[in-house]
Amino acid sequence: MAKQILVIEDEHNVATFIKQGLLEADYEVFLAYEGEQGIELLRNKEIDLIILDIILPKMDGREVARKIRGLGYEDVPIIMLTALGNTENVVKGLDSGADDYLVKPFKFKELLARIRALTRRNGYALTTVQKLVLQDLELDTDAKTVKRAGQEISLTSTEFRLLEFLLKNKNRVLSRIDILENVWDINFNMGTNVVDVYVNYLRNKIDRNYNSKLIQTVIGMGYVIKD
Repeated sequence: MAKQILVIEDEHNVATFIKQGLLEADYEVFLAYEGEQGIELLRNKEIDLIILDIILPKMDGREVARKIRGLGYEDVPIIMLTALGNTENVVKGLDSGADDYLVKPFKFKELLARIRALTRRNGYALTTVQKLVLQDLELDTDAKTVKRAGQEISLTSTEFRLLEFLLKNKNRVLSRIDILENVWDINFNMGTNVVDVYVNYLRNKIDRNYNSKLIQTVIGMGYVIKD
């Protein structure tokens, strides 16, 4: 069965261009021109992935993404389209619930590559291990929970994937490229420091209030989580 993709894009020419390209790539496509219409389609269709523009009427793309996640659609990948590719805008988009971003104008083959990467990741279990433990830190891959010293810690989906990747590779130094390719499945524009931003987010949540600091920087090489 063809993967079903929801495109939420208010520029009709752009939406039509994306739809035609996806149809030629054997995807089934649903179009929405504003957020509420897109959410209604999401409720009524078996959507495998969402392509979401940031600039939308009534409710911008970041608000739409937050609403989608708040309604319980945590596992549907979202690719956010943006005219601005600087770190601040990328992080804001990812923080709102997007899994990936693509800067306009883009090559259609790049969009297809991102779709394949995200749907592939979504189609398989990341790990057969239910719990990953390091000292008093515990990550449950099934329940999607994180605890340290018995206290539950709230993480975004991106922070959770980052911590899971670090724990699965504990005591191994991971370069920024390693993290980009495995947490986001995409080789992001290396002109941004999105990895450093998210590592700092994670440190603030799992290390800041504890004497033992688990995430460490290896200068010139990357990051490692270890005892």
